[in-house]
Amino acid sequence: MLCALQLTGPLMQEISQYLAVTLRQLRSDRGWSLDRAASECGVSKAMLGQIERGESSPTVATLWKIASGFGTSLSSFIEPPPTEQRGVTLRSADTVRQRPAADAMLIAPLFPFDPRYGFELFELTLLPGYERLSEPHRPGVVEHVVVVRGSMELLVQGVWQPLKEGEAVRFAADQPHGYRNPGAVPAVFHNLIYYPPGNDAQSR
Repeated sequence: MLCALQLTGPLMQEISQYLAVTLRQLRSDRGWSLDRAASECGVSKAMLGQIERGESSPTVATLWKIASGFGTSLSSFIEPPPTEQRGVTLRSADTVRQRPAADAMLIAPLFPFDPRYGFELFELTLLPGYERLSEPHRPGVVEHVVVVRGSMELLVQGVWQPLKEGEAVRFAADQPHGYRNPGAVPAVFHNLIYYPPGNDAQSR
């Protein structure tokens, strides 16, 4: 069952180490100090230092703030782009689903960000009672949400919009938005996030 997934031991350590290495590399590429990164991301210097040392598992909201601050994609902190074979990439949500952060959201990066295509595609699972508020992404970023199982609510333009299985919403993500599951069973949805040309995520 989706709600039974727990990551501990070596796998959780592997995720934390990949996040740590990626964050250090992004800072190095930009020549940013921890103080500068903290200012750009809106995350404390102490927290960034703990993440870089693999000592802290941040929330998904914190991961988004860091990604937005660096102008990069969320998936870049989770895993590298998958290998293509003759132009074909085959992925299974069951094999890539993970809990990369400290809060109750399960993430399957079906297609991590690839600058050739300009988007990343996630399967996201909201456990019962979970709510996440997201700060605005960079201008031009667009999200596409499709509910594949259960029901959820999406915060767009200050209003919580109920969504049931099979319903889809596209919205400009350069505004505050959020996701929540007020129900008693997990809600599963696909989220395709498009980054426009010229966005830092596109130039990595």
